[in-house]
Amino acid sequence: MARLAGAGLAAVALLAGSGAQAQSLEDRWTFTFTPYLWLPNVNGTLKYSVPPGAAAGPEVLTGPNNYLENLQSVLMISGEARKDKWSIMADVIYLDFADQAGNVKAVNFGGSTVSTNLNANTSSSFKGWLATLAGGYTAVRKPMLTLDVLGGVRHLEIEASTDWQLTATVTGPGAGQVFPASGSISQRADLWDAIVGVRGRVRFGEGNWFVPYYLDVGTGSSDLTWQGLLGIAYGFSWGDATLAYRHLAYDQGGNKLFQDFRFSGTALGVSFRF
Repeated sequence: MARLAGAGLAAVALLAGSGAQAQSLEDRWTFTFTPYLWLPNVNGTLKYSVPPGAAAGPEVLTGPNNYLENLQSVLMISGEARKDKWSIMADVIYLDFADQAGNVKAVNFGGSTVSTNLNANTSSSFKGWLATLAGGYTAVRKPMLTLDVLGGVRHLEIEASTDWQLTATVTGPGAGQVFPASGSISQRADLWDAIVGVRGRVRFGEGNWFVPYYLDVGTGSSDLTWQGLLGIAYGFSWGDATLAYRHLAYDQGGNKLFQDFRFSGTALGVSFRF
C-alpha cells in the first residue's frame, strides 16, 4: 500500500519537475498539489468470517456516526501532473476511526445465519489506507466546461475490528453452536479495483467561481466500488479553494467483509499550482 502511494506521488512529482525543465512554457508539465480534509460518516455492514476454532462470526451494522467524535487521525493529499490534454493523478488517504456505534444484526454459524436483536453495546473501529492512481485525457476543453476521461486503479487496505456486548448468547441451528454474549473480532481487507471515470469543472460566467465534479466506478476485488464528488470552488492565480461533498462506496458481495459500505461527508481542500 505504501509502495503504491509513494510511487504514485513520486511519479507525479518527477513528471512535473523533469517535464517543466525540458519543455517550453507553452508545452510543459504543470503540477498541482492539494492537501485536504475529508470528514466522512461511515455506514454499512461488516460480515466477519467465522474465526478458526470459533462457532460463529457476527454481521455488524455500523453508522451513521458523528465523524468529529470518532476520528482519531487523518492524512489526505492528492496531486496531479498535466501536459496539454494528458494528466496523471494520485490520491492518498489514511483514516483512523474508533468507536463507531453499531449493532450485531445477525450471526453466521458457518453457512447458517441467525438474525438477532440482543444488542447492549457494540462498536467498531477502522484503520487503513486508501490510494487511487489514474491517467486522464481531456475530451472537452471549453471556457465554461472541462471534462477528462480517466482510468486507473484504487487500493483499499484496511483493518476493521468490533467489540460487542449482547443481552444473551445466540444459539445456532446445530448442536453445541453458541455465539457468546460478549467478545471482539478483527479482520483485514486488501482490495484492488480497476476504475474508469470522468472529472472536470463547470465555470460560472467569466468569474472565478466554478463547480468541480468527479465520478468513477470500478470492480476487481470488489463486486462494485464507486466514488463521486461535487462541490463549489474559487480560483486564484496560485491555485483553488474547494468545498465539496464526497461519497465512496464498496460492496464485496458474497460472504466477504464489506457489504454495501459507504464513506460520505464534506471535504475542504486548497490546491497549489506549480
